[in-house]
Amino acid sequence: MLDLTKKKLFLLDMDGTIYLGDRLFEGTRPFLRRVREKGGRYLFATNNSSRGVDAYVERLRKMGIDAAADDFLTSVDALIWYLRGRYDDALIYAFGTRTFRRQLRGAGFRVTDRREEGISLLVCGFDTELTFQKLEDACILLGDPGVDFVATNPDWVCPTAWGSVPDCGSVCEMLFRATGRRPLVIGKPEPEMALLAMERCGFSREETVLVGDRIYTDIACGVNAGIDTAFVLSGEGVPADIEKYGVRPSGIYRDIGEILEKMG
Repeated sequence: MLDLTKKKLFLLDMDGTIYLGDRLFEGTRPFLRRVREKGGRYLFATNNSSRGVDAYVERLRKMGIDAAADDFLTSVDALIWYLRGRYDDALIYAFGTRTFRRQLRGAGFRVTDRREEGISLLVCGFDTELTFQKLEDACILLGDPGVDFVATNPDWVCPTAWGSVPDCGSVCEMLFRATGRRPLVIGKPEPEMALLAMERCGFSREETVLVGDRIYTDIACGVNAGIDTAFVLSGEGVPADIEKYGVRPSGIYRDIGEILEKMG
């Protein structure tokens, strides 16, 4: 049984966990207040690479949550951490949004969104500006075994207020069907985001819990990092996903409001 009363660091997925579309879940604000009252810390940990942190700060502000840039940890943060020391001098084709490319350039990497000579890495993110030209460029680049392939996250879909849209994992599946190449994935379910969060905030594994609505990314990330996990049923995931993916959360909850009830 997961004892939430002893947790100090809460790693919170966003879409489907604290809000859905533009609708903030009823329990989110009181939950965040309670974490602070207990002397704890929360980080918003998202696989969504289509937006920069500033956009998330503004989005939460409009929902009535006063957040700062250091309250966030994204798959792009984890990607930049991975690329440093490995691709510092590489020419990188960034398959993603303008914001995605801007973040990579801001971190000091050489980035292009045009197919040209000398590209040694294709990085793929959640692309809300997807075009067929990008898909064609990616297929041509991945035909060269000398071009490495990295993706920010494996999520099949991104939830919205009316349903779902294809996320990075779905696009990578298309590219696999066309080229036979699969990417190295950096974000959730890999453990790096959770490990970076604990290092940044100074909490132990025993003090940390990851809260999310997806078994195959959120909960798997926590399991891979050796921390407790809370699976919420307010987004994409359903209980049957536990057996489907073979990943077991430490606890299952209706939503963030029920987690608040159990925190004490």
